Amino acid sequence: MAGTTRNKSLPKNPMDHTAEHWRTWPLVKRIVQDAVKPYFGKIVLALICMALMAGATGGYAYLMDPVINEVFVKQNGAMLVPVGVAVLFAFALKGFANYGQSVLMSYVGGRILADIQNKLYEHVIRLDIGFFHSTNTGKLITRFTSDITSMRAAVSVALTGFGKDLLTAIVLIGVMFYQDWQLAIIAFTVFPAAILPIARLGKRMRKVSANTQQQIGEFATLLEQTFQGVRHVKAYGMEPYECSRMEKLVETVFQLSFKAQKVSARSSPIMETLGGAAITTIIIYGGSRVIDGASDPGSFFSFITALLLAYEPVKRLANINMNLQSGLAASQRVFMVMDLEPEIKNAPNAKDLTVSGGNINFKNVSFAYNPEVTALRDIDLDIKAGETVALVGPSGAGKSTILNLIPRFYDIDNGAITVDDQDIRNLTLESLRRATALVSQEITLFDDTVRANIAYGRAGATEAEIEEAARNAAAHDFIGQLEDGYDTIVGEHGVKLSGGQRQRIAIARAMLKNAPILLLDEATSALDTESERHIQDALAKLMKGRTTLVIAHRLSTIIDADKICVINNGRVTEQGKHDELLALGGAYAHLYNLQFSEENEN
Repeated sequence: MAGTTRNKSLPKNPMDHTAEHWRTWPLVKRIVQDAVKPYFGKIVLALICMALMAGATGGYAYLMDPVINEVFVKQNGAMLVPVGVAVLFAFALKGFANYGQSVLMSYVGGRILADIQNKLYEHVIRLDIGFFHSTNTGKLITRFTSDITSMRAAVSVALTGFGKDLLTAIVLIGVMFYQDWQLAIIAFTVFPAAILPIARLGKRMRKVSANTQQQIGEFATLLEQTFQGVRHVKAYGMEPYECSRMEKLVETVFQLSFKAQKVSARSSPIMETLGGAAITTIIIYGGSRVIDGASDPGSFFSFITALLLAYEPVKRLANINMNLQSGLAASQRVFMVMDLEPEIKNAPNAKDLTVSGGNINFKNVSFAYNPEVTALRDIDLDIKAGETVALVGPSGAGKSTILNLIPRFYDIDNGAITVDDQDIRNLTLESLRRATALVSQEITLFDDTVRANIAYGRAGATEAEIEEAARNAAAHDFIGQLEDGYDTIVGEHGVKLSGGQRQRIAIARAMLKNAPILLLDEATSALDTESERHIQDALAKLMKGRTTLVIAHRLSTIIDADKICVINNGRVTEQGKHDELLALGGAYAHLYNLQFSEENEN
């Protein structure tokens, strides 16, 4: 394909991390709206369970009062059983409530993860081809894996923190104020001092997390590229080089992850020191009041129990910002992709294509992948219904670009392309692509059965129809020799098949689709002479009555085409039948004679 792929889908500055909609609260609001809101009912139930947990935890602390005063100080035996039963009830209530909130939050977290993955995939798969050509596959995969997992963790931390931990802290603080409001005020005067440094740590955590996720994307990309290109890695003896690249990348990810852990851990000495100071102050001051008789031991121990129980949820609440920022960094990366809009989409009043014959017309068509490289210049091309038109010319001349413009993989810059006098830009993409079948030299097979690969794009095809397509593509015989026949898994990218076998599967797929417009881009390039002869016979039957555009490197395969167009530097320089072009003695004659002489030499 000529030129360098452009991506018109990208916004002006998609990596603008300072934009208003990437700030913390707009991001949180969007996560709640897009991911959390559908499960509001279950979240409310989980919050009720969390409230019961908080109440039970507060009950532990409160029950220390009668345990100390009634049982140990007053030695009131009648209180043993009631107090013991109350403690048992508090523990049981907390256990069942914790089970309830855990199950509900696990469900909500899992559904959020699944929903975002589905929405992201549905959005990405509809983006333009240019997006995929300009985006690293590994980096894109990390959006679906580690980024969305981090989003789920952020939601879980936020809901648990603002639910279970906040409610527990509130109940325990209530117990503390109930038992001794003066001690409670002293205990909580030191905690506000931790807010500012922990908030700053949260900002650093978000930045480090974003850089870490970026490097994880690079890691996934390197894995994907080396595993797919492993034959070339081994053929050129590049294992040491690839190991060196991987080692450097792994080290970078390690350093960033370690830095994130250090940033996260810095909150611990702050909270531990302040917590220790608060507890020490309470023990000294509260203990002196008990000794002086200003307070009873039960109230003091109840207060101390509540303070110690409140310490962990308060500490988690103080750290929630750092955990949240890590998830927000991942959310930002996911939403950046979801905010991309495809440029090639249905017009507001798009209509379905009505194929009356299959005429295709290029009228003064120009196209450029980017401003520096023009792929097509003022192309005028008339392909009549049922005609077979061949495109020939040197590599990079623009032949594949012409094919890619018909199903609107890209949109033209100037001019118009029509099918039966209908401008393709005014047609629905679904109907336009339903009317075309493409067989490219870049064979794409999925890690599925032979049957599924042939039937791809033709839902509900019968076994007989699949086998007929395979026979017409000269594929049935070799399929029958495979271990499981049509149920054989072909492997990733069809790795278990030869190049010719993969191409025949792709041709069978196009035959089964039975579209009125055929686009053949070097469709027989990977076939041996005998298979090619069978395929040419099959294609001749398939082309009959259909509009076919063929790109062929071997000119001997398109001698009988209704029209041959020579493409050079993005222009149609010659067109006509084989004999007419040979008589001209121009570019086509030169190409044909050169190829003919090479074949004779071989």
